[in-house]
Amino acid sequence: MGTELIHVGFDSYVALNRVLAVASPGSAPVKRLVQHGKERRRAVDLTSGRRTKAVLVLDDDWVALIPIAPETFAGRVAAVRESGAAG
Repeated sequence: MGTELIHVGFDSYVALNRVLAVASPGSAPVKRLVQHGKERRRAVDLTSGRRTKAVLVLDDDWVALIPIAPETFAGRVAAVRESGAAG
């Protein structure tokens, strides 16, 4: 089985096996996590200038800012897992 890629908007994809957590960007701890990632140059902004609706924490200490809601991301993960189980 290959790497499962999840579409996160604006022609951007994330490798599902690298995602540890998905969080809303509004809480203070997540804001600190994003700021820390930016300071260490370990943050990737995949929003194409749009509002950040979710933050992905990746397994290699990177954070990804994405323009889709955590619920939408979870739904896409479920759809990929469902199609993988069916195929």
